[in-house]
Amino acid sequence: MTHNFEEGVGQPSLSYAEHEGGERALVLVHAQGIDRRSFDKVIKPLSKDFTVYAVDCFGHGRSAHNPNLYNIVSLGDALARFVEEVVGRSCMLLGHSSGGLVAAYAAGKTELCEQLVLEDPPFFACQGERRRKTFNYLDLSSVCHEYLQGAAQGSTCESFVLFYFENQYAWSFFPEKAREKVRPKSIAAARKFLQKHPGQDLKVPFWPKTALAAFVGMGDYDPRFGEAFYDDSFHCGIPHEELLGEIKCPTLFMKAKTEWSDDGVLFAALDEDDLAKCMGLISDCALVRFDCGHGIHIEKPRAFVSAIKDVSVHGKGGAAPRSAG
Repeated sequence: MTHNFEEGVGQPSLSYAEHEGGERALVLVHAQGIDRRSFDKVIKPLSKDFTVYAVDCFGHGRSAHNPNLYNIVSLGDALARFVEEVVGRSCMLLGHSSGGLVAAYAAGKTELCEQLVLEDPPFFACQGERRRKTFNYLDLSSVCHEYLQGAAQGSTCESFVLFYFENQYAWSFFPEKAREKVRPKSIAAARKFLQKHPGQDLKVPFWPKTALAAFVGMGDYDPRFGEAFYDDSFHCGIPHEELLGEIKCPTLFMKAKTEWSDDGVLFAALDEDDLAKCMGLISDCALVRFDCGHGIHIEKPRAFVSAIKDVSVHGKGGAAPRSAG
């Protein structure tokens, strides 16, 4: 069931879905560009052990769309208050990608977060000048910036979903001849689908499900959220070292594969040096590695659920690193 959490009249709202189930509480925070439905595949198995709260971040889904809120402080404080006022009891807090940054901030602001799960969060890599050599910056952040620049000049008339599909960095992965053949046909198919099915998540023939997962909820995404990562304002000047040092609860760190382009672009949330830094700064942290891309809960749902249930049973972090497939 979908609800809105508002702290008072005229206050920004967080939209969330509650899935009743097990005795323990689990709060899920999605990555940017998508919405809480990103977790749909794992909700049912998780609800056997948890009552699950899936939250839409500001700028996504039905939550407040206001660029003044598109930063880690506004989001993190709102999430901490959500935990205290809606969940109202000890819980596990899980954040994917940028949602991991928000969850980490919130974990340091509420004592009700008894366990934290960080699903491939972009610590250090997405902050400062380093962000310019990451996939997210060259892909979503830059496309958001270009779209907004075009809108300001009156030259952007199509939906952001279609604009992103046309201009996503993934086209550079195609060989040039194949790209020249496939790209216009795929764009035409995407445009036709969006015209025929307004409001629905994008589907394009022959595109893999893992690639289309990036479009779940994008129709309700505010590209000004991506602009906050483009210009580095999302972090409010808070060093990630400081953010991680505030985490006091047992933490599970889920790490996806680390890959680089030939010209030094990081095709991952963070690299191995960043990971080692995170593990050293969080006082009680266990590590689980996954042999997959950034969306662990999408590509490896069973292993993802198993890792969460395992840490919820054993409680404390600090376990030896292991692989979950």
